[in-house]
Amino acid sequence: MALVLIGILLSDVFENSVSFTTFVEKLKTDERVSDIVFDSYKISAMDGKKTLYTCIAPSAYGFSDFAALDAYLQGVGINLAERGIYVSFEDPNAGSIWSSILPFIGVVVVALIFWLIMRNASGANSAAMNIGKNKAHVQNNLKVRFSDVAGAEEEKEELQEIVEFLKSPKKFSNLGARIPSGVLLVGPPGTGKTLFAKAVAGEAGVPFFSVSGSDFVEMYVGVGAKRVRDLFDMAKRNQPCIIFIDEIDAVGRRRGAGLGGGHDEREQTLNQILVQMDGFESNEGIIIMAATNRADILDPALLRPGRFDRQINVNLPDVKGREQILKVHARNKPMAADVNFKTVARITAGFSGAELANLLNEAAILAARKGKKLIGNLELYDGINKVLMGPQKKSRVVTESDKRCTAYHESGHAILACLCKHCDPVHEVSIIPRGRAAGYTMTRPETDDNDVSYNKLVDNICMSLGGRVAEELVIHDVTTGASADIQHVSEIARRMVTQWGMSEKLGLVAYDSDQPVFMGMEYGNQSRGGYSQETAAAIDAEVRRLVAEAHTRATKLLKENRAILDNMSRVLVEKETIYTEEVSMLMQGMGYQEVIDEMEKREGRHESNPFARATEPEKEHVVAEDEAVTPEEKTEE
Repeated sequence: MALVLIGILLSDVFENSVSFTTFVEKLKTDERVSDIVFDSYKISAMDGKKTLYTCIAPSAYGFSDFAALDAYLQGVGINLAERGIYVSFEDPNAGSIWSSILPFIGVVVVALIFWLIMRNASGANSAAMNIGKNKAHVQNNLKVRFSDVAGAEEEKEELQEIVEFLKSPKKFSNLGARIPSGVLLVGPPGTGKTLFAKAVAGEAGVPFFSVSGSDFVEMYVGVGAKRVRDLFDMAKRNQPCIIFIDEIDAVGRRRGAGLGGGHDEREQTLNQILVQMDGFESNEGIIIMAATNRADILDPALLRPGRFDRQINVNLPDVKGREQILKVHARNKPMAADVNFKTVARITAGFSGAELANLLNEAAILAARKGKKLIGNLELYDGINKVLMGPQKKSRVVTESDKRCTAYHESGHAILACLCKHCDPVHEVSIIPRGRAAGYTMTRPETDDNDVSYNKLVDNICMSLGGRVAEELVIHDVTTGASADIQHVSEIARRMVTQWGMSEKLGLVAYDSDQPVFMGMEYGNQSRGGYSQETAAAIDAEVRRLVAEAHTRATKLLKENRAILDNMSRVLVEKETIYTEEVSMLMQGMGYQEVIDEMEKREGRHESNPFARATEPEKEHVVAEDEAVTPEEKTEE
């Protein structure tokens, strides 16, 4: 802007400017000149209001007024009066409009530039000063209560003591009791660890400072430690309160395990957390809560008594907990009258609280998409499938050969799941693509067993190989469709040998760990998990033996039930999806046309409760003589 103003000023002064001698020579012959404007230091020849040319009045000639200029021009042969040229005199002190506003504009421009410079400087200084401030979100009067957290009664009892201390600390101090200064919530993702921390703050009615472990660490050295100090200083001004650090493993990993040396910024931040939790200063009235799903990699100093001296394991909910969680998340959703959450809870074994909430949300979306007013069983069942395997892809073009191959593949899985005693019940078999799978056979456990027996693992390997065996028997060729099955059975067999001691040849020795690998802990310990090449070869041989035996057994069972395999595949090609009831009818020997007729009768009666079809009648097993195979070959667990 300043450059524009300067350009205007210069153009006003120097436009069409000539020397005084040239000005006089032009004036002698130029007939366009009608006026001459004289202001004692500049002479302008005008054509009306248009300036033809100008010159600076030389001081040597002493042009102090109009008479002096006119006398000089007559002396050189220019008679202005005879030519009708009017001469006017302008006061140079009056100036033009630019001469009046330019000084003001100049002052404004300078002030504006100065303000911008100062603003940028103050912004940089402010950013530099604020970089060490903590990024905690402060929430007061949280509305979350323990009633909003379902399926974890024991965890609530553990945390109820924290609430009582925050409400009435003298009740404990009078008895000489010391409330835990830190509570570490450990559990798989989606089990409600953050919700528990909010519920404690809501029940106690205290401020809730929430921050992520990654918010402490910055690229600048010392910033993380300063943020920790700032966070605790803020908490001391608001005690009693709760500080919640989510994903604390981002900053609380074992010291000395990384490759950055002892002066790593993350380790300095961790050191400051340790000092603030239990150092020279007391933090009475401040409860530190943290959440992680990798407690195994945390620094031991962080877990000692006086810091996180209480660990609460927040596990996946059982069937009763899942029912309670479903009811909590269904409070604000219109559910159909025939929805039975107990049945939904039984069929969703292994679901976390977040997955159950997502299930109900997906069911609500499906109901809205169909224009329904209520969420029914069909939407809930489709929501379970969508959470587990992704949405159906009915629009995908599938050739007849691929459809037939997929039908036999999934029929092989379903038949072996029914023939093997320890496999979970079959709930649905479909050849409609879902997620990355061309088809799927859904089996869901009836109970929440934590321990898995040898027989169940062997049966699962056999069932998983059913698709490949069906291809070998019927198509007399193999496809890439069994790649996921092969990876699955290989992983189970290897873990049986290396982790669970289920090999007589290798004995009760763990050659591997089921814990996720932490590079920092394994870097300096090369011996962990190491074994000789002979042992590695023995492990590979045992894995191959388990898979080969399951393959032989699956081949034998499907050959003996070839008619059922053909009938089930034909029903799948015709109807694309079958449920427990249709599978049971086929396993009892009914023909494919009879099953199709029964399905069409149900469709005509508008029977659309998939949970009823998935749970009744009870699963009947056709047990083969060689089915119960144990490590001792004869006894069952």
